Amino acid sequence: MASGERTDRESDTELVRRIANGDQRALAEVVRRHGGRLRSLALGFAGGAGEADDIVQETFWTLWRRARSWKPDGPPLSAWLTRVALNRAIDRERRRKVRNFFGIDDVAEPADDRAGQDRQLAAQGELAAVMDDIAELPPRQRAAILLAADGERTNGEIAEALGQSVGAVEQLLVRARRKLRARLAAREE
Repeated sequence: MASGERTDRESDTELVRRIANGDQRALAEVVRRHGGRLRSLALGFAGGAGEADDIVQETFWTLWRRARSWKPDGPPLSAWLTRVALNRAIDRERRRKVRNFFGIDDVAEPADDRAGQDRQLAAQGELAAVMDDIAELPPRQRAAILLAADGERTNGEIAEALGQSVGAVEQLLVRARRKLRARLAAREE
């Protein structure tokens, strides 16, 4: 294999080492591996596709800047990236609440046609109602339920991504599911 050639077998650890040395191709590979999953998670927090993309971009920008600080013997890269993305999403939500409180969002901003199309598609039927219910969950419950939604992660992996114990994650999931079931039952009445 030539020195510039990359393989899918290359570990996240090696990719992060290369990113720390300024290798943009290594960053592109990490984005390819983890970007879709992070975008799905960000869409659960964001007000639209554009904001979700911003969260993912900020997450990978953080990796680019802080690659030397990631420890291979700590959480896996996927958990580390998930935690960074969740923190970015929660920070954006807090800023949005402050902006709403002070009326800053009353100022007209340019329309994002893509976000409008995404919202229009998401507004159909029960999916829109469930997404609204998920969006109303407290941030940590929302993060836990979104990470568990695809069924690909164990509670241990979710706990690692959230920086919580397995028991705490199980409680977050129980509470989130209870709230979602109650809201579904209320809509069906």
